[in-house]
Amino acid sequence: MSDKIKSQLKNYLRSFTSGGIALAYSGGADSSVLLAILAEMKTALNFNFRAIIIDSILQTNAEIGDALKRAENLGVEVHVEPFDQLAIKGFEKNPKDRCYMCKKELFARIFAFAKQNNLAAVVDGTNADDMQAYRPGLRVLKESGVISPFMELKITKTQVRALATLMNLDVAKKPPESCLATRFPYGDKITAKDLERVAAGEDILRAVLPANTTARLRVHGQIVRIEVPCHAVAHIIEHRKQIAESLKSLGYTYITLDLEGFRSGSLDI
Repeated sequence: MSDKIKSQLKNYLRSFTSGGIALAYSGGADSSVLLAILAEMKTALNFNFRAIIIDSILQTNAEIGDALKRAENLGVEVHVEPFDQLAIKGFEKNPKDRCYMCKKELFARIFAFAKQNNLAAVVDGTNADDMQAYRPGLRVLKESGVISPFMELKITKTQVRALATLMNLDVAKKPPESCLATRFPYGDKITAKDLERVAAGEDILRAVLPANTTARLRVHGQIVRIEVPCHAVAHIIEHRKQIAESLKSLGYTYITLDLEGFRSGSLDI
């Protein structure tokens, strides 16, 4: 089945190769699979193809580093675009449409790069499942003319990960990541210090958890709420003293564990 889906993707993408393709690359499973497929196609068809990654305060340096290493291994040249979302007027207030605000500016930069490099098509990794979640930034894709192959072909997240396995990509088992702004309730002001602190806090959690375990630190003022999958709760309990002391050293006052476990978008209420 994955071989068939891969062929469908190549057939779909082939129609855009003559004008050149710019891939909005984040390093996650979705865009990494597209990166690998387009790299294969470029070898066979030799078309104009570039990947663009956003170097943002909303992502960790480790995420960017992993993404660049993966692209290098695939032989793909990546343009790194610095982007400070906190410079967007009103973004630091963390409004409910912050994703739209971010994506609008982000894709404006990607389209500008594409134009400068004679790349007619801008492609991203939005998949069919993304349409079921609260993602105001998806409006930008339609407004800007971004091409989303997974969405167009109704390819789900599970199928994307199956493709990653088929292509021996390390992202096949990598837990999903999301921008660090999702750790704060809408309406709570976000600063660079807040983002750096929550990233450091999640590093503390990952250090005691099994590899490839999702971990989120949701911030409610001086209270932090740890979200991990239910099967990983025992690891948090086992290391609770170490975790509490380390998180308090970052300036948090109360350390809590969410008994419902990890839920993607748990602050979208």
